[in-house]
This record gives sequence, structure tokens and C-alpha cells, in this order.
Amino acid sequence: MGCFCCAGKSCTNSDTEDYGNNFDHKPSNFTPAESVKVDFKVNGKKEDGSKGDQLALDVKDLNLKEEGPHDGKDNGNRAQSFSFNELEAATGNFTADCFLGEGGFGKVYKGHLERINQVVAIKQLDPNGLQGIREFAVEVLTLSLADHPNLVKLIGFCAEGEQRLLVYEFMPLGSLENHLLDLRPGSKPLDWNTRMKIAAGAARGLEYLHDKMKPPVIYRDLKCSNILLGEGFHPKLSDFGLAKVGPSGDKTHVSTRVMGTYGYCAPDYAMTGQLTFKSDIYSFGVVLLELITGRKAIDHMKPAKEQNLVAWARPLFRDRKKFPLMVDPLLQGRYPVRGLYQALAIAAMCVQEQPNMRPVIVDVVTALNYLASQKYDPQLHPAQSSRRSPPSQVMQRDDDEERRLILSTEHVTDRS
Repeated sequence: MGCFCCAGKSCTNSDTEDYGNNFDHKPSNFTPAESVKVDFKVNGKKEDGSKGDQLALDVKDLNLKEEGPHDGKDNGNRAQSFSFNELEAATGNFTADCFLGEGGFGKVYKGHLERINQVVAIKQLDPNGLQGIREFAVEVLTLSLADHPNLVKLIGFCAEGEQRLLVYEFMPLGSLENHLLDLRPGSKPLDWNTRMKIAAGAARGLEYLHDKMKPPVIYRDLKCSNILLGEGFHPKLSDFGLAKVGPSGDKTHVSTRVMGTYGYCAPDYAMTGQLTFKSDIYSFGVVLLELITGRKAIDHMKPAKEQNLVAWARPLFRDRKKFPLMVDPLLQGRYPVRGLYQALAIAAMCVQEQPNMRPVIVDVVTALNYLASQKYDPQLHPAQSSRRSPPSQVMQRDDDEERRLILSTEHVTDRS
């Protein structure tokens, strides 16, 4: 990663993964009540009102609020303002050699910013339409408040005229989708331990949004393409343009336009427009199922009864003897039987049709942290076969253990 356009060298992608559609957003009607700490200085100098204050004007025009944080704390995660010229230089005028991927919301480029001497990912938003500007403002507002190792870091932004760009930390391994669902020929599939590590990390990021942010935030767009991977497959949630401040006080939900991605969207939210924290839990359950099965949330290439992942999985959840049939064939039987049972138990609870039957995120994190800590060594355990059911003694031994370790329905009604 030592060759950058701004240094007079080509910005090649041979050492990076394709970002694909990681930054593909849909319109949002987010109305945050958070504060945002934004640095409007470029090259250490205050910008003039037409540039430095453009984000503030966007926030005002879109009726997005900038209020003080409820706890009076400042996490110090100040988003910097960059000039368009700086970002042009960082990407060699957005050359094709620096291009990482494209989604419906804009193109993404790899670059090197001289001012901070850092490799970054720069998302150039489509300048057409108010909806793109809304999501731009929402993303800056949300990530300027956030500070967690499992959330992608927003380094800064550019708001000049019609130009809207976001500058993120660079995630060298691309998205989970690249490694799980769109695996390139010859690429090594993710092993069981890595899948559980990614699941646990993504859950911790979601826990931060739900339980640590003030006010709490509903992500609303959790999917494999929005989980970016750093060195060692460290996962970080990205793309917060659809994020929404969650209900507070006596309120149980937020009524809003239905947004999100088909296949990941909770059925109760899709039908009623009532958004809750449990809407995110459903989406997380779909991602966990994808990690276990290697199947896409929606796959039109499969037979009609198997195109929707959750619909395909539900009848299989009822019969433990069929659990091995659900495992990603690319694992080639290299997974722990007990770990499989427990992971499927978590996924099954997360994708319950009734939101009050889904667990709260803190319980999901507890269970997945445990699973991620139980390292599977394929050298010590024989590969499982999907053609036979696991030994009965293992199934009996796991019954009491799962009741103790995996989420129980006594804990899942705390927050709907």
C-alpha cells in the first residue's frame, strides 16, 4: 500500500479488496437529536462561510438538529473538513487506478492524504438530489459522535458547492460480502473461528449504537456489505446514512418510512413502519445465518423455496439432525458441533417473527463473545459430515449447556 497517486505513483488495487456496493444507501428521513463536533478548518485555517459552513447549512435546510449531547461529554472524535483540491490530490484526480467500488450512493476511491499522512477511503457522493445530501449529513452527524473499535472511523468530509465527499479510515480487506458471498476463484474461504470473530465484533458495534450512544441509535442497514474488514479480519460497521435515533422514555418504537435492504429488513418493520431496536436484531440474525450457511439473504439463483434465507432456515431450525445440512459447504466439515448448535440457536432467536421474542443486543454479545473465545482446531477434531447427524451423546451433552450459555426467552423482552 505504498503507491499513491499524490506521490506521483499509480494507486493500484492489487493489495486491496473490492469495496463493491459497501456504500450503497437508500433515502433516509433521519432526524437526530445528537450534537456533532465538526472541525471546519482546512489546512489549519478557518474556511469562509460558503465552504466551511456548508454542512451546517445542509443540516439546517434538512431540518436535522444539532443539539448538545445528553450526558455533556465530548468523545473527541472530531470530523475534519477537507478541501476538494486536497481530495483530488489524494486520489490523483479520482483516477481509475484508485477506484475501489461503486454503489447507488456514490463511488469509492483509495487515497493518501498528505496533511495527515494516512491512507484513506474517499466516498464521492452523487451530487444529484436532496436525498444524497441528507444521507451525507446524517453520516457526519452520527459518526462524529461515535467512538468504538467496531465502527468505521469517519476522518472527515468535504462540502463545497455540490460536492459532498466522506473520508473514512481505509479497511484493507474490503467487505464481509467479498469474503463470504462473492468469493473470488482461488480465494481461501473464511474458517469457523474467523466467522465467529466477525459475528462477535459486529454485535459489539451494534451494542454500542443501541446501548452506549446517547441518544441510542438504530442502525437500520445491517448487512454483509456494510461490515468492513481490517487487518486480521477485524470487523467494523459502516454506512450510517439510514441510521435513526431510537425511541426514548415510554415510547416503544419510531414511526418512519420503511427503509433498508430486502432480505435483511424485519417483517414487522416492513409491514407497519414501526422501527425498534429489535429491527436491527432481526437484520443481525440474517447476517449470522449468512456467516453460518454461506448463503445470501436473497438468492434468485436458487430454487424458489430456497431463495429467501430465513424462510429456508426456519423449518430446519426445528430438527437438530438437519443442522449439519445448513453449514457452508466451503467449511468442508471443519466446525465444532456444539458451536454450530449454539450459533444457530442465536440466529434462530434473532430472526423470530415477533419482535418481542428476539433477544436484546447485550445478550447476543455475551453469547457470541463466548463462541468466539472457543477456538476450533481442525487438527484436533475430525471434520463433520453433512450426510449424517452428529453423535447422539454430543446432542444430549449440549442440551443443558445451551440452556445456560445461549439466550433464553426470559431475557428477550427487556427492550422492544
